[in-house]
Amino acid sequence: MSRNPSARKIARRTSLKAIAGAFAGLIAPRGANAEGMPFEQWIVSFRAKAMARGITEETYTRVMRGVRPDTTGLEAIHNQAEFNEELWQYINRRVSDWRIIAGRDKAKENASLFSRIEHDFGVERSMMLGVWGVESTFGDPVVQRNHMRPVIPSLAALAWGEPRRRKYWEGELINALTIIQRGWSTPDEMVGSWAGAMGHTQWMPEVWLHIGMDYNGDGKISPFGPPDDALGSTARFFVERGNYRRGEHWGYEVHMPAAVSGHASRSYAAWQAAGVTRADGEPFPQPGATARPWIPVPRGPAFLIGPNFFAARSYNPSMNYALALLHLGDRCVGGGAFVQKFPASEPAPTLAEVQEIQRRLITLGFDTGGADGRIGNDTMLAVRNYQRKVGITPADGYAGVGLLARLRQG
Repeated sequence: MSRNPSARKIARRTSLKAIAGAFAGLIAPRGANAEGMPFEQWIVSFRAKAMARGITEETYTRVMRGVRPDTTGLEAIHNQAEFNEELWQYINRRVSDWRIIAGRDKAKENASLFSRIEHDFGVERSMMLGVWGVESTFGDPVVQRNHMRPVIPSLAALAWGEPRRRKYWEGELINALTIIQRGWSTPDEMVGSWAGAMGHTQWMPEVWLHIGMDYNGDGKISPFGPPDDALGSTARFFVERGNYRRGEHWGYEVHMPAAVSGHASRSYAAWQAAGVTRADGEPFPQPGATARPWIPVPRGPAFLIGPNFFAARSYNPSMNYALALLHLGDRCVGGGAFVQKFPASEPAPTLAEVQEIQRRLITLGFDTGGADGRIGNDTMLAVRNYQRKVGITPADGYAGVGLLARLRQG
């Protein structure tokens, strides 16, 4: 994730992109790793290291015998499609009509669970809905079916073939084996991203082991199935690793006078005295809480952001990610769109408009992976290929209302 919130253009990255970016110079092995060891030989040699970390002979043999390396991660490190996006495009894609509708449904469906999380951890349901929506589109089975893969072969390939962070990948593979050994999951159930993140809120095995909790009392800890364990444990993550403050909202969009400058934190009461007001006209509900100013893009929306903004950022070290997550969460509980507009921005397309874009692209021979209103890599690639074919620049892959107008022209 980008650590530069003032950058006008940002690269599209998933929550795992920060990991991938560290491997920019890697050459993925074909039949052997950097030391020339074939994968089958590495499986044999890694047994001793796993057993030294508490994995039994029986578990290792049962899980690792016959595993073939899934080199998707090794290849993705170099070949992931990049899409340069303005921040407003980044937010529009994550705070989509489809996600808002689904999130409001999930908020009602899981109201008692969110009430319990708020009581136990103090984390607002809006933040929980935001992370759930951004990370897995609320556990959407289509995402699970089309974009997830078995984790053990992926982690084994990375531990075998990625030399720069080998200890990290070896540790995560052993963590995954530990989870299986404890009976919390099975190799078949453990599907996720090419880097090993799994479930409703995309846990890495280390988080599963050390932050995960049996929140629904079924005797195991799982990020899959009912969302109780995943959401309860993620709330615990925000508290323990993100220093979440009970009872405080993450921040607010504000009108900020030009005379206001600086980046220091002040109380909301002090900001109000300096002429800063909420963009929606509402009062600041906790005048004594503190926040600091942030204008992500010159001449764009301004914000006061408090400690819980950075609790969200602890899940992924990107200011843009945190803003999208928190804005999605606010929309899912009835909040409105940003009052101020980003420069040269478009309104977010509706669900029906995204579906129309997808249908029109399919008719023209561009594969979007369906017309379901979900904007994933397939749709973005289809858009970019169409843009290149007809000479639209930049070919940014953004499926928006401007693109739809062009498609309607034929």
